Amino acid sequence: MAYQPSPSDASSSLPPLSRPQLAEARRVRAVELFEEGASNAAIARAVGVCAESVRRWRRVWEQGGVSALRRRAATGRPPKLDDAQVETLGAALARGAQAHGFEADLWTWSESAQWWSR
Repeated sequence: MAYQPSPSDASSSLPPLSRPQLAEARRVRAVELFEEGASNAAIARAVGVCAESVRRWRRVWEQGGVSALRRRAATGRPPKLDDAQVETLGAALARGAQAHGFEADLWTWSESAQWWSR
């Protein structure tokens, strides 16, 4: 089975793989080698990881198949700023602190908080 990126990764032009995509490609390649009967040590050398990672991947694959080794959506705290707020903040930071009435062109945490609360 050749590497097939997750559906959300498919595009008409092929940019370089991101780190998560590269990690997924390694795991999928490891599955191809599992199916060919390669040893964990040989797979580790082939995909450039330690043998312990291959052992862990093999256990996950045996229990859940290839889909268990696919990338999952990031978890964690949701962002506090929406996209528009991030753009506003980025533009403000790019203009510098002096453009917003501060003496020095150095952003400190307190200056950032003062600006954001306006």
